[in-house]
Amino acid sequence: MVEGLRSEFILGGQRSGKSRRAEMCARQWLDASPAHAAVLIATATAWDDEMRERIARHQADRAVRVPGLRTVEEPAALAAALRRCSDAQTLVVIDCLTLWLTHLLMPAATAAALSDAAVAAAGDDLCRAIAEVPGPVVLVGNEIGLGVIPMGREVRHFVDALGRLNQQVAAACEGVTLMAAGLPLTLKGALA
Repeated sequence: MVEGLRSEFILGGQRSGKSRRAEMCARQWLDASPAHAAVLIATATAWDDEMRERIARHQADRAVRVPGLRTVEEPAALAAALRRCSDAQTLVVIDCLTLWLTHLLMPAATAAALSDAAVAAAGDDLCRAIAEVPGPVVLVGNEIGLGVIPMGREVRHFVDALGRLNQQVAAACEGVTLMAAGLPLTLKGALA
């Protein structure tokens, strides 16, 4: 976690080191005091065998890297989960906002996605929760708007919605870090 900041948003591309940085923040928090706790709110859902294997691998790797990090799975009610898990001695890691948005816009189990207004309201609620909770928060999300414009209307809609969500969360957090090739670039706040 960025020294002296209560909230950090970690952005980057796939395999850029976002989750590792969030885990490092949790490990440093846990090592700082025996009174500290850390919770990971995982937003992924295992829709297929590959995703089940990926989730199991992430869980096993996290257990080795950050043994004291407890996991709570919550693919949809993210703001409520953050409020429920946070206290002054608990660092909450949310990984990841991109999958959370995917659940809102493209739910596998239901026929209708949320409207743009409902998605914006969910983002607003999450940002209020970030400001309200008593403990530190680290959020992880993908930056996917740096490439070419997608061909399909639905994919363009998702990229636009993620860009808006990333801007909302970046404005709500005290620190924002962009990860590239495992290296952090501070966009907002001071790097420890």
